[in-house]
Amino acid sequence: MRTLLAVDLGVRTGLAVYGDDGRLRAYRSQNYGTAARLRRAAPAVLDATAGVAAVIVEGGGPLFGAWEREANRRGLDVVHVFAEDWRRALMLPREWRSGAEAKSRADALARQVIEWSEAARPTSLRHDAAEAILIGLYGVLRLGWLPALPGALRR
Repeated sequence: MRTLLAVDLGVRTGLAVYGDDGRLRAYRSQNYGTAARLRRAAPAVLDATAGVAAVIVEGGGPLFGAWEREANRRGLDVVHVFAEDWRRALMLPREWRSGAEAKSRADALARQVIEWSEAARPTSLRHDAAEAILIGLYGVLRLGWLPALPGALRR
């Protein structure tokens, strides 16, 4: 099975893995502590992601460059997105007018994705993991692994 790795990039990074059936397989939040540790972690995260065929990353600058270089070195498709890209595709405009509204809606929608995918329910869900889940959902739609947003997730 091919997988998509979604990354909400930052020193505290959200990670989500989707199968080629478009369903969420795993997700987590990881605090790398420093940008240098995060840059060094990219190869290990990719090694630990079985069947990774594509990587979608929200975030920029030199941290994105580290992920892009490693993905390219492995011959993986890499997509760089901005929060506005996936928010526009998955949320109504009023749901992301402010950062607080966007984070609240991301949390609720990520929980719906978890339930729809029958993935393990979280004991807690950090906003970076919730956003990685949505970045990944946007990614599987963009790659055509899901032809449309599932009815259970539509507004």
